Amino acid sequence: MKLAYSPNSPYVRKCVAAAIARGIDGQLELWTIGTTAAELAALNPLSKVPTLILDDGSVLYDSPVICAYLDSVGSAPKLFPAAGPARWMALTQEALGDGILDATQPRRREVALPLDDGRRDYIATQQLKVTRALDVLEAQADGLGLLTTIGEITIGCALGYLDFRYPHEPWRPGHPGLEAWYARVSRLPPLARTVPPG
Repeated sequence: MKLAYSPNSPYVRKCVAAAIARGIDGQLELWTIGTTAAELAALNPLSKVPTLILDDGSVLYDSPVICAYLDSVGSAPKLFPAAGPARWMALTQEALGDGILDATQPRRREVALPLDDGRRDYIATQQLKVTRALDVLEAQADGLGLLTTIGEITIGCALGYLDFRYPHEPWRPGHPGLEAWYARVSRLPPLARTVPPG
């Protein structure tokens, strides 16, 4: 398997972390490529990373689909629980973590542009989404485990991205349970081995 890769992408990090958690990261070839490369666009019409090229030449994108596929490889315990309440919780937590990333990544571009009223409103709206998501995760913190589900892995990657790209907007104040959980899981291989280089 070949994964179109950018070392600072939190969505790529999520996929690699999932592979590490399942012990199949040795089967992944990391292919560093820019999102403007014609070679990537020929594989993925959205020209985005992550994109996974399977051994038979078929292509999967993006992180939710890739992680679901990685969960089907090998015999390690599944990151996507079987049908039932645990599955819906893991998938909802995955969506919440991805939503934090979806609200923070484009905001980086916006703050570099002239800040008219529309742009300020957009930035404030995205910041509020992250604040609400962190409050929900704080309420769930006591139930979070040690990166055993796709939801927990995605949340860990989202919190790491906030530290990486927004250190001037600390998320820990007001979220002691989430802070304690992240301190534990950030030392585990899926997150410790995928820290963005900067």
